[in-house]
Amino acid sequence: MSLANREYQEKRNFIRMRVDTPIQMVLEADGERFEGKCRDLSGGGLLVELATALPVGTRARISIQSSHGHSPMLEAIALVNRVETQLDTTEQPCLIGMEIEELIR
Repeated sequence: MSLANREYQEKRNFIRMRVDTPIQMVLEADGERFEGKCRDLSGGGLLVELATALPVGTRARISIQSSHGHSPMLEAIALVNRVETQLDTTEQPCLIGMEIEELIR
């Protein structure tokens, strides 16, 4: 299907896949570590649930593990583009939209 034939909200360069898998993040600036859940993944970015909001512009090395034993499934450098607060949960109250800048493996 061409991009022109898709509904407006689906006009993206990459299709998103729902993955719901653990993610580890290490901030480039200070080495601080975070663990959360990767909700969806595409060729250009990902959506992560974290307990802590990260500032837009933060760069992190991300590592996503496979539920099928492949370790790691993805390692990359990603940039925080968007932060949303989920008021209906206390476990992982922040949604972090990230752009993949560099694939490591």
